Amino acid sequence: MEMDTASTGETVHLPRVALDRSSPVPLYHQIAEAMKAMITSGDLPAGTRVENELAMAARLGVSRPTARRAFQDLVEQGLLIRRRGIGTQVASELIRRPVELTSLYDDLAAAGRTPRTEVLSLEAHPADHIIAERLGVEPGAEVVTIERLRFADDEPLALMTNHLRAEIAPTEAELAEVGLYAALRATGVQMRLARQTIGARLATAAEARVLDERPRAALLTMERIAFDDVNAVVEFGSHLYRGSRYTFDTTVVAR
Repeated sequence: MEMDTASTGETVHLPRVALDRSSPVPLYHQIAEAMKAMITSGDLPAGTRVENELAMAARLGVSRPTARRAFQDLVEQGLLIRRRGIGTQVASELIRRPVELTSLYDDLAAAGRTPRTEVLSLEAHPADHIIAERLGVEPGAEVVTIERLRFADDEPLALMTNHLRAEIAPTEAELAEVGLYAALRATGVQMRLARQTIGARLATAAEARVLDERPRAALLTMERIAFDDVNAVVEFGSHLYRGSRYTFDTTVVAR
């Protein structure tokens, strides 16, 4: 196998896959499974840039649509990612997060990843009826809405919107350095519990661009209302996570 290296940045040409053209298993699936085995075994480590579908189709003697379908299957499984201007790369390990009252920033750091935050906006404004109800304040009360893009090892992972009472909201500089909950703890706010709803939907064109996903990619959604140790609402959050890079882990107990 011709392997890519960090020093050269050359594209890896995958070894010739033994295709059984008489098998009822589609050729694209045979190719995808062979590539999946190389990725999971570590023969193709995270970040490796692989040849494009046209080059692979020519070398394996298959049609371009067959090669494209093999790549797409691996993208949908979260094993490959396509980056504009870079090409197709082996994805980083899927991030699995326990459903607990923790911040994504802290969870990434605990997992050995390097979290980074880009604060897209931080705005103080009067609360509308929906935000007021979620935060337990009067409509028109001053609140702060924060939009952030969270990275894991310089890979965009989540687009997060949080609404907080103005008197406890951290600054943009604080949010660029630590997670939201760490910034709140530094001011004496002690998180106690949260109600949250997890769902899924397709990305809008703007969301796909920001998260470096393909149009209409699957996104995980989470809405959370968090409370402090005196049962006051601390924040109302609405977050979007890349479905190809992120999962929630839960433990289910019989009653």
